Amino acid sequence: MERLFIGFPAPRGRGRGTRPRRKSARRAVQGALQVPPSRGEQVGVRQKEKQPRSRSLLTRGSGLPQDGGGQAQLPRGPAGGGPRGRCQGRRAGGLSVNAQKEMGSMSSAKFYSIPEGKGPYSVGCTDLMTDHTIQGSFFRLYYPSQNGTSCEETKWIPRKEYYRGLSDFLNVYRMLGETVFQYYVGSVTCPAKWNAAFKPGEKYPLIIFSHGLGAFRTIYSAICIEMASRGFIVAAVEHRDKSSSATYYYKENPVSEAREEVTENWEEEWIYYRKLRQGEQEFPLRHQQLQQRTEESIKALDLILDINSGKHVVNVLPLNFDWTLLKGSIDSDRIAVMGHSFGAATAIETLSKEARFKCGIALDAWMLPLDDQVYSRVHQPLLFINSEKFQWASNVLKMKKLYSTGTERKMITIKGSVHQSFPDFTFLAGTFVGKIFKLKGEIDPNIAIDISNKASLAFLQKHLGLEKDFDQWDALVDGEGHNVILGTNIDLPSTQPEPLE
Repeated sequence: MERLFIGFPAPRGRGRGTRPRRKSARRAVQGALQVPPSRGEQVGVRQKEKQPRSRSLLTRGSGLPQDGGGQAQLPRGPAGGGPRGRCQGRRAGGLSVNAQKEMGSMSSAKFYSIPEGKGPYSVGCTDLMTDHTIQGSFFRLYYPSQNGTSCEETKWIPRKEYYRGLSDFLNVYRMLGETVFQYYVGSVTCPAKWNAAFKPGEKYPLIIFSHGLGAFRTIYSAICIEMASRGFIVAAVEHRDKSSSATYYYKENPVSEAREEVTENWEEEWIYYRKLRQGEQEFPLRHQQLQQRTEESIKALDLILDINSGKHVVNVLPLNFDWTLLKGSIDSDRIAVMGHSFGAATAIETLSKEARFKCGIALDAWMLPLDDQVYSRVHQPLLFINSEKFQWASNVLKMKKLYSTGTERKMITIKGSVHQSFPDFTFLAGTFVGKIFKLKGEIDPNIAIDISNKASLAFLQKHLGLEKDFDQWDALVDGEGHNVILGTNIDLPSTQPEPLE
């Protein structure tokens, strides 16, 4: 069984000596936008369980990326945010006119955008890469920011190399894939100010966020921005276990001459998504990746707490951000972990290994990478938020096995939602394209993400002991509401699930 990008399976590799099939331009456009349900995915309440076929990247990890036109040269800031220039006033991130015409409904005037945070805090965004080697940490930070300290919008997908990774994932020629992605989503920004000054003076709770298979650190900005606007600091980790479409680090260039700037002796090393080989079993690979993902999540926590304690941090990326403002601003007793699909499995595994995480939230969890030992080791409260169209019986039964510890477990299902209701791409496709290619469910994507975010906030308030007003949404956690189901919509057998392989 192969599933994961955003929760769906990625294409398997082909046998040795077999040339991979490439897609035509028309199929490439469709492939870049589609999310065909895998055979293991529930399309209804009583769908038979089958092994899933390979899916597009949109269904797996967390959404499509876009090339931000970021520079390859280190001095320019490879993680780059939005375009430099004078402030043009506040605007939500969105699509270009061409993309609106092609991806939207009949009206080209409609502006599709990643939603802004609804909380009282302005939101800033920056990237941090420490230790230029593959063993270092790499994440995007969303945080409460000071007003008026940046007028630069944050690029949703900052580098063209991410397009290449997505093209490889979809078995599309890189040149064609880059062109398609750049045309449709290359101008997208997210509504957070790039490198805006951090807002000190409070103790903020912390969330570590893990992306799904085939995704990367920027794809869940709607969720992360909402949490930051409510007073959280959110670190969205970019995993280097070859489950991301693409990521990178720096290695020393042994042939370059020593110069004034040490960083000029480094060169980028890109890591692309690793497909299953023909005949390869999926569990061993995914379980191995899960261990690295967990280590990277804990390492990100350690790094942020070091910054909180005043330890000096060296950012490999030459970005203009003052990390010293974070000193003393993080509440080390109020830390949670969160993730989608493979990232949800990562959140569960992380809870089992690190007690500093007080609770966890699993968005449409893909349980295959977890082994049997984990179920008795998770002692923190855990909330499952599932989509209506993705889950299947054996996967939900594995979630239920976590109920055996006696610790609080909650599970809700959002009516009319699909696996792609959690990553950003659901907001950037028009109604027609979104429905045809499974980027949107029957529910409005803004309503779906609002339910998920509010339920998450209510759960976090309770289990982190926050003095906020998030308890106004407690009913959602209890499955009460027009678009919410308590538990699951999947018919479960009365017998106990078979042991995991």
